[in-house]
Amino acid sequence: METLLQDLRYGIRMLLRSPGFTAVALLTLALGIGANSAMFSVVNAVLLRPLPYEESERLVFLSEREPQLEGMSISYPNFLDWREQNRVFEQIAVFRRQSYNLTGGSEPERLIGGQVSAGLFPALRVKPARGRTFLAEEDKPGGNHVVILSHGLWQRRFGSDPGILGQTLALNGKNYSVIGIMPPSFLFPSRAELWTPVGQESGQPSWQERGNHPGLYGIGRLQPGVSLAQARGEMDTIAARLEKQYPQSNTGNRVTITPLHETIVSNIRRALWVLLGAVGFVLLIACANVANLLLARAAARQKEIAIRTALGAKRLRVMRQLLTESLLLSVLGGAAGLFLAAWSVDLLVTVSPNNIPRAREIGLDGRVLGFTLMVSLLTGIIFGLAPALQASRPNLNEALKEGSRASGGVHSHRFRGALVVAEVALALVLLIGGGLLIRSFYHLQQVDPGFKADHLLTVQISLPQAKYPEDGQKVNFYQQVLQRIGALPGALVAGAATGLPLGNNGNQTSFFLEGKPAPAPGHVPLAEVAIVSPEYFRAMGMSLLKGRAFTEHDSKDAPRVVVIDEAFASRYWPAEDPIGKRIRFGGNDPRNPLVTVAGIVRRVKMDGLNAESNRVQAYFSFMQQPWSGMTLVVRTAGDPSTLTSSVRQQVLAIDQDQPVYNVRTIEQVWADSVAPQRLNMLLLGIFAAVALILAAVGIYGVMAYSVTQRAHEVGIRLALGAQPRDVLKMIIKQGMALTLIGVIIGLMGAFALTRWMSALLFGVKPADPATFAGIASLLAAVALLATLIPARKATKVDPMTALRYE
Repeated sequence: METLLQDLRYGIRMLLRSPGFTAVALLTLALGIGANSAMFSVVNAVLLRPLPYEESERLVFLSEREPQLEGMSISYPNFLDWREQNRVFEQIAVFRRQSYNLTGGSEPERLIGGQVSAGLFPALRVKPARGRTFLAEEDKPGGNHVVILSHGLWQRRFGSDPGILGQTLALNGKNYSVIGIMPPSFLFPSRAELWTPVGQESGQPSWQERGNHPGLYGIGRLQPGVSLAQARGEMDTIAARLEKQYPQSNTGNRVTITPLHETIVSNIRRALWVLLGAVGFVLLIACANVANLLLARAAARQKEIAIRTALGAKRLRVMRQLLTESLLLSVLGGAAGLFLAAWSVDLLVTVSPNNIPRAREIGLDGRVLGFTLMVSLLTGIIFGLAPALQASRPNLNEALKEGSRASGGVHSHRFRGALVVAEVALALVLLIGGGLLIRSFYHLQQVDPGFKADHLLTVQISLPQAKYPEDGQKVNFYQQVLQRIGALPGALVAGAATGLPLGNNGNQTSFFLEGKPAPAPGHVPLAEVAIVSPEYFRAMGMSLLKGRAFTEHDSKDAPRVVVIDEAFASRYWPAEDPIGKRIRFGGNDPRNPLVTVAGIVRRVKMDGLNAESNRVQAYFSFMQQPWSGMTLVVRTAGDPSTLTSSVRQQVLAIDQDQPVYNVRTIEQVWADSVAPQRLNMLLLGIFAAVALILAAVGIYGVMAYSVTQRAHEVGIRLALGAQPRDVLKMIIKQGMALTLIGVIIGLMGAFALTRWMSALLFGVKPADPATFAGIASLLAAVALLATLIPARKATKVDPMTALRYE
């Protein structure tokens, strides 16, 4: 212990004696270790840590599927049969997202919540912090209207008042009694602020139809000892049984079961592993840089180590001292990196909370601290071992000569060159990965969405059914709102739709073409549908290709009409004029009216810029099919955000209890739709930039050290008549040779590794030649610049000074 303390004290003195070296090394290590700790904290919270529910490994996510559609929501009658007939689940429940107008307070507010069956909380094994959860009789038609609040809503809206239990809240025009408050950590589904029983909705006739899939998804807790394969087998058996009983609605329908954790993180899993691998490369480059610094420092300390060796110090004793200094340096760098990681994680969660699942759980816990300590110690050994081995075997005769110059020998020079090659190769792999994501994001931004995405303001409104039960009331409200908003100064035209492009439209339905054979059950085509106001297409800047758009005359009493997209027309009437053709939407039941094609519009990107659904698109007239929840779209002459308060005022002027929410410009909608791709690009781009800087510093350091060591040789060359340009070429040739070897190795590595990024790319191949060539050229140019600086210094060596005997 005394020897260890002695080594530590000596190591601290040596680091303090070289503040420049220490500062550069610590900064390099802090960047490498901090980036790794930050990314590991994200990976740990999102991918590695179990969900915050008891025995969460037994929780699964359930949905239905059919040949045309994966991940379909669940029919409520099917759910009831699953619950009664299965023997593999301890609990099975359904939920769906729902939003609510909360009125009666200072101002109306729109809240995101969830409608859940009574078994959801027992399935997750979550108990309320106060009060109780739903009773079975409350989860049925006619049950008492009850609500459970999230801890956040209880604090924010009701000031943590414990007396809120038993009080009545006005939600969507109905009175709900508060029966419970959930713990602070419970937010399922994500961002939910309150919960109501979903079973009360099942009294509606549409919910009794097995062909109706009203956005329900399932949560199940497996019985102890039941495997995922067993559960899938039994649920497929039940689905096959229901298929025989109800062929019209259930033909081809099966049950999809996946672990709940996998469902939550599936969209980000690959991106996180790619980013964690990227920061691992950054750390390796940092290690190579610090190892080069230590090699140069060891060469400068040759005389000191030679004296200690001559006085009897064993080689292992010298190595232990040097490794102690390396470990001390790495631990200090790890501590600095931990602070950097904490700041980075907070920034990441603040900037992108909705693009990372389980973002609230991300933080520096014991596992992250252990990871940081392990990485710090391992890093110290990696970058300290080779310099320690090199320095612990000095040439005593050379080192103890009075005028000897510090030199690491041939092996040291070769090892330093190998480190530079490794840095260049690793940096090139990262740079190519970042370049691919940049090009991918550029291609994504160039996609034509099918509408004019400028000067558009969007506002969502949802009318409570209790207050607006009649279709005429809904039509009257939206007509007044659109008329008022359209007359505002700066507003050009206002429209409304049940959903917007770029991921804000989840409605779809089956359809049948008049005069053509009905498809077999289970193979009925699906269309993405939206209900729109007459001015919607003009407000969105969607081109009318043929026929006409909706007008005020397309009222409830007028013949039913539909506007379809160009894909619908070309797919089903390739050689005919679709105008005037008739389609039956929904089930092929004579009670469902035939609607006539009135017009054709351009296809828009409904799911997102990088997604292309195989489903065709159809639009219905709001005047003929009034809807409660609509998104208003206002095209403006100037900045659309300036109309935000005016739009709110116009809505409140018609109904003072009606909140507006999700107020965004279309540019914000666009930005939100590509936010995951932007986040991946920024993070990998930052890591690649750090790698480029570290590689450039590494090349510069090696070449500068080489010039210093070769000053005597350069002096002789100049004394014998060599021109400065010859010296310049010699040094540049040495540096670029190392760079070229690194580039070749890096290109091979990038070709092998970038294929793992294919799922993250859009419009560019993992082995894109232009990206590979461009990034390699960029790195070569940076390396040339890093080599040129010490090379120019070499040309200014004074031969008389270099040849003087020291």
